[in-house]
Amino acid sequence: MQCKVLVCVVLLALIKHVSSSKIQASPNANATLPCNVSLQVDKIEVSLININWTRDGSEVASFGEATAQIKDGFSWDTADFINGDFSLIILKASLSLQGVYECKVSYNFSSLQSSNVTFTILAPPSLSVPQRWMVLEKETRLECHASGFYPPPVFFTWTREGQVIQPSHQVEGELTPDGYYTAVSNLTFYASREDQNVTFSCKVSHEGRHQELDFQLNITHLPTVRLSVVPTSSKNIPITFYCDVESFYPEELSVSWFQNGTALPDPPLSHQNPDQTFRTRRYFTLSPEQRQKRGTVECAVNQPGVMSPVSVSADLDKLDPQDEAPVLTKSAKASVAMMCISIVLVFLLCFGFSWRRRDEKQKSLNVSGIILPPRVIVGQKGRVTLSIEGRQVDRIQTAWFLNDTPIFDTSLTASEKGPLLTSRGEMGYYKLHTQGPLHSSGKGAQQLISALTFVPQISLHKGAVFKCQVSYTGKDKIVQERVSEKFTILSSPDVSEIQLAETESDPDVISMTVQASHFHPDVITFRWFCQGGELSPVASQASSSPRPNSEGFFSAFSQCKLPRSELEKGAAKVWVSVHHIALKQPVTRETRGFIKRPCISEIISTTSSSDQSLNLGCEITDFYPPNISVTWLKLREGEEDDREEDVIEGGDLWGPIQTHPRLFRATATLKRTATLQEKKDRRGGIICRVKHCSLHKPIERQWRYCDLAAPSIPPSISVCWSSEGVGVFSLLLKGGHPRAKLFWAAGGPTFSPLVSSEAEEIGDDGQRQLKSVCAMERSTSPQNSTKKQPERRKHRRRIKTKTAVTDPEAEGIEFIDEKAEGEYNNIDKDMETISEPEEDSDKENEDDPRALHINRVNLRMGPRENERARLRVCVEVTHPALKLPVYRTWTEPNEETSSSA
Repeated sequence: MQCKVLVCVVLLALIKHVSSSKIQASPNANATLPCNVSLQVDKIEVSLININWTRDGSEVASFGEATAQIKDGFSWDTADFINGDFSLIILKASLSLQGVYECKVSYNFSSLQSSNVTFTILAPPSLSVPQRWMVLEKETRLECHASGFYPPPVFFTWTREGQVIQPSHQVEGELTPDGYYTAVSNLTFYASREDQNVTFSCKVSHEGRHQELDFQLNITHLPTVRLSVVPTSSKNIPITFYCDVESFYPEELSVSWFQNGTALPDPPLSHQNPDQTFRTRRYFTLSPEQRQKRGTVECAVNQPGVMSPVSVSADLDKLDPQDEAPVLTKSAKASVAMMCISIVLVFLLCFGFSWRRRDEKQKSLNVSGIILPPRVIVGQKGRVTLSIEGRQVDRIQTAWFLNDTPIFDTSLTASEKGPLLTSRGEMGYYKLHTQGPLHSSGKGAQQLISALTFVPQISLHKGAVFKCQVSYTGKDKIVQERVSEKFTILSSPDVSEIQLAETESDPDVISMTVQASHFHPDVITFRWFCQGGELSPVASQASSSPRPNSEGFFSAFSQCKLPRSELEKGAAKVWVSVHHIALKQPVTRETRGFIKRPCISEIISTTSSSDQSLNLGCEITDFYPPNISVTWLKLREGEEDDREEDVIEGGDLWGPIQTHPRLFRATATLKRTATLQEKKDRRGGIICRVKHCSLHKPIERQWRYCDLAAPSIPPSISVCWSSEGVGVFSLLLKGGHPRAKLFWAAGGPTFSPLVSSEAEEIGDDGQRQLKSVCAMERSTSPQNSTKKQPERRKHRRRIKTKTAVTDPEAEGIEFIDEKAEGEYNNIDKDMETISEPEEDSDKENEDDPRALHINRVNLRMGPRENERARLRVCVEVTHPALKLPVYRTWTEPNEETSSSA
């Protein structure tokens, strides 16, 4: 008993106190809470150690009598206890795990001094500036959102071109349901023309860390608007208004028409002024029924970032006054009677002079402008019209042109539902209409309406105008010609669903991508949102004018990124809205939750002893959501150019089963019996194809009908030397499947690759044999002048060494040996081993296919004079059935080195 007390006293004296500390960690990161005790004892009994970790008085982990208990979300290494390390690891740190942790350690029931660790979460904010549109010289408020941070507060600073425009100020923020904070800073600003293309920045400081979001303002110039009417000669025909919108920016705007406060259905386009602003004239035609309603007509102009549209209105009675029946007095009636008599006399006097011009008066025509459809949409019929008034409109003929190309009626030969792009020389779908003559309100005047129905095609109509020529039947003279304005062809985008994927450079960040395709024109906008506000895209093809495809349509994408922790909660809703001029309402795509790419193992095969059936299996792990599909396919027989042949039925999928929150695993299995042809050839194979929503293309794993058998390898290399100094090295492999690969190398301290020859044949025992032969000669010549080399090459001669080879394994092979009068090569003593194939030798080989290439190996000299490095020849054998390559080496004996030296 006294001894035990003495041991405890000694331990207490050796323990060093661990002071309180503070540990911070990012969300979902692992954090280590230290608890270390220095013990200077020869041997520690683990059964006498007792550890207790608590958080705010609640037990987290304990160890006693060599038994450990620990809650989920925590970990420790009990093997470190004997070293005095009792640290606790927090797995995937979160706000709920914050608090004061206390570590108590005792030995042999004697309590030792404990240590306290305060653990907190440190989450930096995510920045966004949702609204970046400002009205020129109007007060606008910018907002900078900092979301997902902890703990509060944060400090905001606004800058313009690096200059502070709003100094740093503190914002505590608001607590969100997930436990983190969000804060907003406002900047009241009056935009000027100098602020266009200027970089603004929102800087946020949090716990000593700084973040910055740079952006540029989109400045809107308010237009001036004028409303006018196209004069007409009759009150019972349609009336056309136009709205002049000038000095506005940017080009994108929409014009809406209202009558008595009720919206009228749509019409296009704008031109650029010298001061970089735009102007446009928009028309709208009231039907006779709408014209009779009278009241006010209003033109309203909407622009991005402007809350209230700029509008102008006018009373229809002022723009289009109606004739009133006059009320005449007696004196007025007498005056009218006298006037009528005078007019009759004048008419009789002038009748003779006017008779000759009667035909010309009757031929006078009033031709309106070409009226375009409000919206020209790809694949949908559009109609352009022209109105003609006169006395002889029944003799009128019209000719339509696209630019300067005549248009003919192709409605009987071209289908309106056919391909949008026609082959060269075709004009697409057109149908010509002529309506009239119709009686007009004027005396003797008639009206003729000429119209053209067409199906818009980008290749034909982009940047084009319609032209109509009016003439009399049988006459070549053109009486009137009208040309339309240029029109924009619209095609609404096809928007994909949001694709989620892990970022390769940072697995804690998830990228979200949305694609828009088949739209026209090229201006398109992607806006990302989450519950905390608008997000800033990290990549977007829409901002840099995408290029059209072969059909003239545009495609673009936008990408946004969020921390994995936000999406793993399963409740982080993210959506993107796609804005385009062809869309009456933006297209919205949204996603909720997290998508994780599956990990797929190689295919494992087993054979059933009962029915000799083949069982294949493939493990699929760590994927989310659980929806996954597996298809088994058969490969065409052959070792090269394998392609799919057909789908194999009978596959089964076990699972998916949940392993962790939002993580699943499954096992794909296939049981089948090989056909007689497969058993005979043992070739071809099977593919396991896995599809999942996180994959842009399926993942495939292959398995082949291949019996792996290692070849029989001799214990050493066979070698023989010819009288010409050529060494022939050979190795004979027996059996094995598939064919093994051999690689020869030679040298002294280091190796250089050699050229070898392999031949495959059937041996006397019926086994397949692979014979590999490598020929080599060595040289240790010192460095000589390079001027002698051309002369030496001239004296080279061809030597047959066939009879000099006595190795039975190399029998029947003809060799070529090239040798110069004197030394072969010039080599520096300090150079490493070099293997040099000769050009002349290659030419000899081409002449004689049975010839074997002679490798030349230069060995550097040793540190002593007349001492050459020992030659080593090595061959490497690799085969799928061998876990590691097999090496065979031949080393030159010492006596040969000495004699050659």
